[in-house]
Amino acid sequence: MCVRKSACDHPITPELGLNTIFDTRRYLIPFRTGLLPQIFCDTLVLGSGVAGLRSAIGAAQSGQVIVCAKDTLDLTNTAWAQGGIAAVLDPQDSIEAHIQDTLTAGAGLCDLEPTELICKLGPKRIQEIIDWGMKFDRNGQDELRAGREGGHNASRVYHAGGDATGIELQRTLIDQTNQHENIRLFDHCFVIDLLTQSNEPGSPVLGAITWHPKYGLQVIWARTTILAMGGAGQVFRETSNPRVATADGIAMGYRAGAQLADMEFVQFHPTTLYIPGAARALISEAVRGEGAFLLDHSGHRFMPAIHELAELAPRDVVASAIVRQLALQGGKHVWLDCRHIKHFPSRFPGIHRTLGSFGINPKTDLIPVHPAAHYTIGGVRTDLQTRTSVPNLLAVGEASCTGLHGANRLASNSLLEGLVMGAIAGEEAANRADTAPVSPGSIVSAIEHSNHAELDLDDVRSSLRSTMWFNAGIERTLTKLDDACDMFDLWGRYTLDKVFETPDGWEVQNMLTAGALIARAALNRPHSIGTHTLVDTPALESADAHDAQCPQAHQHMIWIRGSSSPSYCHALSPITEHTTNTTCDSTTTKGEPNTDLGVSKN
Repeated sequence: MCVRKSACDHPITPELGLNTIFDTRRYLIPFRTGLLPQIFCDTLVLGSGVAGLRSAIGAAQSGQVIVCAKDTLDLTNTAWAQGGIAAVLDPQDSIEAHIQDTLTAGAGLCDLEPTELICKLGPKRIQEIIDWGMKFDRNGQDELRAGREGGHNASRVYHAGGDATGIELQRTLIDQTNQHENIRLFDHCFVIDLLTQSNEPGSPVLGAITWHPKYGLQVIWARTTILAMGGAGQVFRETSNPRVATADGIAMGYRAGAQLADMEFVQFHPTTLYIPGAARALISEAVRGEGAFLLDHSGHRFMPAIHELAELAPRDVVASAIVRQLALQGGKHVWLDCRHIKHFPSRFPGIHRTLGSFGINPKTDLIPVHPAAHYTIGGVRTDLQTRTSVPNLLAVGEASCTGLHGANRLASNSLLEGLVMGAIAGEEAANRADTAPVSPGSIVSAIEHSNHAELDLDDVRSSLRSTMWFNAGIERTLTKLDDACDMFDLWGRYTLDKVFETPDGWEVQNMLTAGALIARAALNRPHSIGTHTLVDTPALESADAHDAQCPQAHQHMIWIRGSSSPSYCHALSPITEHTTNTTCDSTTTKGEPNTDLGVSKN
């Protein structure tokens, strides 16, 4: 049974909870729903990436669906994905092997049930999107061409356009949604907050309040709301994510009272193009899968001495190895050697064009690379039906936490998870649809004017991103994490008390909330595991030693608004009926999942 407790043997401070400044504000803006334009639907999908669009397609089988995209429909982490979709289609491979590779990469923190579910349903979802018109790469015999990426012991990753899998997947799903008369697509629609019956954690979600540059504030009421707004890459100074990845969904889920899990785990992609002053362009893991080598500044290949899989070791291993190599030799980057990959231009046309724009020819030149924040492993806690701890709210994709990824995500499992769990969320939402209309609620958000000093928003955004990169990045220390928490408390005091009228302000408030949660969660986990690498604490000798010395070492850390400290669970599913003390029991609780709709019907 899981109970709330402090992190074991912690040398920093006895108070490890989140500052109350992050819990005080339920909504970011003041409003009265009765005075705003009203829109109604059965299912409201927040986000237009793979998980959101696949959810919408399923939900549209029964009921009216609205999809809200923060920017254009195709500006998503999905569309930026160069890597492929992992699934077992080769008879020489096995589902069991995929499961085992996922568990190994997850460093002992993956939950077996979601891992088995997602790996087993992978082939079905791949065939489905092929039937929908997705054009995967094929060999000369017109067979699907499988590639290999880090952490996989078999070639089971399927790409499209070489390094444009995400673009092709996004196109396919947008085409499908456009064919459904039950789906309405709202682009440039910024979702500010989830609406709940009351401000108490666990109160049912009734929809969302949104802002559009043309239409202003609007209320969208829904029987079911699906959170699919992506991750928190922009919280870090160095990131491979698009500008929209500002943790909006995670932060609004926290404000609505949903349980968050595993926030300390952020995956850093080992190889992004390092050009001073330029954005960090991703160099796909598939490049190393085709045989590229990592070299230090003396031209020495260093990964074979670190891991048996060398450059194809799990991402946390490769990213840490690069950071330590730079600490030994100095410099800002290491080299990626692709000169021996003769088919590079045809295999990776997008990357080849990007390199060419900087005057780099991979046939003759070494490529400067450096790690960057890539994937948010933690998020809104869900069960196997994508249900959260809050009634009416489902969560999918990078904004969610199913337990699949554990402490480190296996390459190309994220698009797979989006397809599989998106289909499940869509079916769940369709089953909740009803012929009776959704009735509006009456919600008032009253926020007192703050007399505290103001901070420059651009300065706060820049400073928090740098702080997260240097203090809560690839290699961490408890002292630096504690410093980061102090800085977030200061920024939060003078930023979270303000009311802003445009997305720039709301994004910074969301980034502050997510950054504070990541740093505080990392501070509560005093031993290294997966992507959470602490360099100032002794490593435990084995998994058994982890569990003996620190019982929470292989448990999920759960956060909820209003709690003074986190709680811990062995498994994220099932989610039992919400209680305000967030004590969770994955083995002995007999309560049923909370499915109270909380929406009145006429």
